Amino acid sequence: MTDISTYKLDAAFTSLAEFDHCAKPSDFIEVSLWHNGEGFNVDLSSNGDQSFKLTWGPGQAVRRSSR
Repeated sequence: MTDISTYKLDAAFTSLAEFDHCAKPSDFIEVSLWHNGEGFNVDLSSNGDQSFKLTWGPGQAVRRSSR
């Protein structure tokens, strides 16, 4: 039988209303770090639910190319 480990999720959550004047009051973004430290997930509720997963390399590329 496989052992199942549990851990607390390291995540940040905020409403999009203060960042986007078109956002509805229920729109949000949540960024959660992978437990193994290799990347992160982004869950976005704005114009339909969207999510993506990135390791740190592509995450840095997005950050640098969006400046």
